[in-house]
Amino acid sequence: MVFSAIAEGVTRSIEGVTDSVTGVFTDPVIRLGVTGLSRAGKTVFITSLVANLMDRGRMPGLQAAARGAIKAAYLQPQPDDTVPRFDFETHLEDMTGATPEWPDSTRAVSELRLSMKVQPGGLLGGLSGPRTVHLDIVDYPGEWLLDLGLLEKSYAEWSAEALDRLPGRPGGAEYLALLGQEDAAARLDEPVAQRLAKSFTAHLNASREAGFSDCSPGRFLLPGDLAGSPALTFAPMAQVADAGRGSLYREMDRRFEAYKRRVVKPFFRDHFSRIDRQVVLVDVLGAIHAGPQALEDLRRAMADILGAFRPGRNAWLTSLFVGRRVEKILFAATKADHLHHRQHPALTAITEALLREARDRADFAGAQTQAMSLAALRATVEETRRHEGQDLDMVRGTLLGTGKAAALYPGDLPEEPARLLSPAREGAQQWLDGDYNVMKFRPAALTLTPGEGPPHIRLDRAAEFLFGDKLR
Repeated sequence: MVFSAIAEGVTRSIEGVTDSVTGVFTDPVIRLGVTGLSRAGKTVFITSLVANLMDRGRMPGLQAAARGAIKAAYLQPQPDDTVPRFDFETHLEDMTGATPEWPDSTRAVSELRLSMKVQPGGLLGGLSGPRTVHLDIVDYPGEWLLDLGLLEKSYAEWSAEALDRLPGRPGGAEYLALLGQEDAAARLDEPVAQRLAKSFTAHLNASREAGFSDCSPGRFLLPGDLAGSPALTFAPMAQVADAGRGSLYREMDRRFEAYKRRVVKPFFRDHFSRIDRQVVLVDVLGAIHAGPQALEDLRRAMADILGAFRPGRNAWLTSLFVGRRVEKILFAATKADHLHHRQHPALTAITEALLREARDRADFAGAQTQAMSLAALRATVEETRRHEGQDLDMVRGTLLGTGKAAALYPGDLPEEPARLLSPAREGAQQWLDGDYNVMKFRPAALTLTPGEGPPHIRLDRAAEFLFGDKLR
């Protein structure tokens, strides 16, 4: 076991050196990680970004596109043969077809390579001719990213935190009642372990549906081929000092450690640790609509997510020994098209305040961070209506499910973020001075002119921040 571990480490070190050395003499590669919690719009973001990089008529905020430096953009086979390809063509058809629909959500890691022929600027650029820049987009569920925080926790520590969150969350009382019937020090009975894991998983799913963000372990929500395995058959229990070998508590502890070793660590090693630039998509509007507790849970979850990054300048010599470091991180509040543009600055300000703790950690470590509000695919149009003597800024779109046209006035977001964040931190049960509404719109029917990608809000500015410097 020791020799195999050493051999594996040496192999990875050699692979890292090879990747770094060959990268100096080959086309530059940007590995862009795209993640976010459930329903934040990862699939839509990637699909619209790629479509708008291939047809750049709506990308004036990306400087290389605005000055015509991107001569061509095309899809190529991805470099990782064992990672599923992001199904760009199917997702684009879903979003822009005759009867547009939102594409299916991210359920596993996938990847796509977009290559761009770029004409460098400056005197030397005019003499050298175009070069190729590869953008490798890695799509992965945000729920898996939250799991990286488990690596630093014991089963007892994780259990204590999970049990503290249960009261007041959907399904929490049911799990606690079931747990109270079991003796953690008794010998393991597999049906008991399965019932506890099933009940805890039901609680996590219900909490996610209710708008909560921290619903780890993430693979309980997206098990894939691990469904039913012992690595996913554990649940939190209060610590028992005299639990002996073969007891229910000790087996739960062992399976928690197996989950970290067999599920979380391979994800970090094979995917997450290789990312250069990162966008974290956040459904801030959905959390506000769900209430103060959901908003506070989102704040804590995003702080935990950033703790998983190793931000800082990606020096070449450093990468030989410790791998890549994330250089830029964008926190993007999605679904900005659900608000009139006059409210976008307030949404961005709330996002910045919500993620202040997370951003400060990254800024201190040297990574560049930015927060903005965007919509990767614009599904609404704006209008202003007169109501009871005042003008209301509204958005209009087609409702998801019914297919009916509807106009929405979501309520005015406060210009001062503390009016939302303070009650959330204090544990308020509901908003006292506002009622924030959210409607679910389906994608609008589109007629795209040649050279134009799908309509969006600030997707070009997001691209400029994330990788615009690599296209100069």
